[in-house]
Amino acid sequence: MPTVPRSSAPTLRAYRPGDLATVRRIWRDGGLHLGPSDSAVEIERQRRRDPDLYLVAVVRGRVVGAVLGRYDGRRGWINHLAVARAHRSRGVGVALVAEVERRLRAKGCPKVNLHVTRGNAGVTAFYATLGYSVSDHLLLEKWLRPGRSRPPRRRSADQTK
Repeated sequence: MPTVPRSSAPTLRAYRPGDLATVRRIWRDGGLHLGPSDSAVEIERQRRRDPDLYLVAVVRGRVVGAVLGRYDGRRGWINHLAVARAHRSRGVGVALVAEVERRLRAKGCPKVNLHVTRGNAGVTAFYATLGYSVSDHLLLEKWLRPGRSRPPRRRSADQTK
């Protein structure tokens, strides 16, 4: 686990609605896809369900990282982990994941899952250092609310075989 100098060690705290603009900027800068479920209204609705699992990392009074944890009673989920570019490789992401995992364990959660988009697949090496492995599962989705659908993604030639 990387060591973090004491002066820049992150303080972790619960996400607050006022953090959204900064957190969205960190997500965008990190290349995360932001969709309809990432609007202020949707984030707040989700946060109310798992307020103890929505965390931010703060260094010298500034939000520098965020993670959205979820627990459905069966599996834990880690969504939208991102760290500001200037604070990467300093243990901030490791600290956020470790804290979400600790809180999930305390709830009795036996397993945690996360999604990585194909365009961000390089991050799998980071997760591998934390004990995560790639599974053979294929993610399917269907939007249940009107106006939330998006066009099908274009398939590459190797996906059509």
